[in-house]
Amino acid sequence: MTKKPKWFWLLPLVFLLLSLPGCAAPSPTTTDTVRVIEVIDGDTITIAGGERVRYIGVDTPEIHPQVEAFGIEAWQANRELVEGKTIRLERDVSETDKYGRLLRYVWMDGTIVNAELVRRGLAQAKAYPPDTRYQIYLEQVEAEARREGRGMWAK
Repeated sequence: MTKKPKWFWLLPLVFLLLSLPGCAAPSPTTTDTVRVIEVIDGDTITIAGGERVRYIGVDTPEIHPQVEAFGIEAWQANRELVEGKTIRLERDVSETDKYGRLLRYVWMDGTIVNAELVRRGLAQAKAYPPDTRYQIYLEQVEAEARREGRGMWAK
């Protein structure tokens, strides 16, 4: 029989403490996997259950009440990326905006859709404090889209 190290008897105690409520480290984000029912515009979707989700950190041209330049393109790109698909929603600080929409980063196949729209030049990076977890990244992606003359940044 092998002799166990002196600290071996501590393992059950460690596991017990970690299983108690409040002892595990909190997750920095809240995520949910949901199905997209409808794409409202470039930065807003409706998910299963009827809730609307507003993308954090970006602003796309509008299609309601009137169509702005690149509004249709942003809406169509968002439809291509997420409509009818299962996505992952990541919360930052705020739960909802003043209109009651969920505020989330939208993930599809390992890509942040918010950033993909910016990369294509169909959205601008726009900070909405306190929800700024990926803001530096979004601003870097926008700078690249501007340099490359993509979408709304075309000369």
